Amino acid sequence: METALGDFLRAYDEKPWAPASVNCLMFPAAWAIWLGHRDPIEKWRGVVRDDEHMRAIVAEAAGCVLLMEEAAAVIGGRRVSQPCCGDVGVIGSATNIHRQFGAIFDSARWRVRFIDRVGTMVAKPLAIWRI
Repeated sequence: METALGDFLRAYDEKPWAPASVNCLMFPAAWAIWLGHRDPIEKWRGVVRDDEHMRAIVAEAAGCVLLMEEAAAVIGGRRVSQPCCGDVGVIGSATNIHRQFGAIFDSARWRVRFIDRVGTMVAKPLAIWRI
């Protein structure tokens, strides 16, 4: 799993930020597709217009956890309490929905997609799924 994740992170890091396809919430979905799952966020592909629209979708869902929950269910993901390499999650603030991030655990820390790169973030996991 670590080798596959390393390959994915290098490939995804090369992609330019694009609100409709390469952002922090679509990052875990891209990982699921890399693993051979169907697209867990196919209903949102081509719908997101820009960063502001993505924030509106998150606000309408009252945060990222419910969005990720729905996406994980599409591919049979199951909630877990402790992350293992390759698990996906939502990390960040439980009270500020605009400080929640889709993330992938790499065995040591959470990886997130920033505007300019894939990097690490130290933050509390709000929900974790094994995919």
